[in-house]
Amino acid sequence: MASSKTPIYTALAANLGIATTKFIAASITGSSAMISEGIHSLVDTLNELLLLLGLSRSQRPPDQKRPFGYGREQYFWAYVVALLIFAVGGGVSFYEGVTHMQHPELIKDPFWNYIVLGVAFTLDGYSLITAWRAFNATRGDQSLWAAIKDSKDSATFTILFEDASDVLGLIIAFLGVFLGHTFNNPYLDGLASILIGLLLVSVAVVLARESKSLLLGEGVSPQLSAQLVALTEADPAVLKTIQIATIYLGPEEITLVQSVNFHAELTTDAINQAIVRIHASIQKAFPEIKHPFIQPVAMPENSDMLLPRTGVSH
Repeated sequence: MASSKTPIYTALAANLGIATTKFIAASITGSSAMISEGIHSLVDTLNELLLLLGLSRSQRPPDQKRPFGYGREQYFWAYVVALLIFAVGGGVSFYEGVTHMQHPELIKDPFWNYIVLGVAFTLDGYSLITAWRAFNATRGDQSLWAAIKDSKDSATFTILFEDASDVLGLIIAFLGVFLGHTFNNPYLDGLASILIGLLLVSVAVVLARESKSLLLGEGVSPQLSAQLVALTEADPAVLKTIQIATIYLGPEEITLVQSVNFHAELTTDAINQAIVRIHASIQKAFPEIKHPFIQPVAMPENSDMLLPRTGVSH
């Protein structure tokens, strides 16, 4: 399933409007937590634009410079988004909180803060539900964390993390404003800003780790690898799959390389015909295998080089 742009457009529209209203409310009330939340939404708006840029560039056709296409552009821009959340979102929010703690200022009137937080919570909540549905459509019966680790769609899980941090950040901002005003304690508002910064840094670290892994190259699951081996060995010309290697170039773009031992009596022409058949059967069963390659090899003398019958992902 290809990356859906619906969650990104939903989050973009929500964050653009929310950022504006948060900054207006912060200028009226002087709330440090609201300033941090405004920065948070502004960074998220930029992030959605970068994710859309990555999706657009990743869909460019292969050319002489990039014969395997531009699929990894999506992973690169997702990594940039993680860095922005860490440096700008988390860093500025933390700095704003520390500054407010050093120079505490009571919130003048929290009314507009509550209005903006309520509107923001509604919009961000809707955006989170949209992202959650898009993510659930691909994760099957996996646990949330397992699905995130296995997902090759960086745009979808990045938006999910962003929206979840938005909602949690709004809850923290509300508590900072409410408790600070109730107890007449300006330090609580600054503390909320620091906590929002720490939240964003934590999210950024997780996103950067997952995006880096995809950018460096991940293979298919052992289960899919075993299925590919089984399809290959189902051809009557094949004696044994010696080795298999796979790599994701994008969420729906996989390169497959196999070393295959064919029956010794086969001619070169017969082996070529077998390779064409195997490629056709693999791509029919798994359309995401865009670049299948088979290298005919002799049976190795060392049995340790042989794959077990279930197949192994390298």
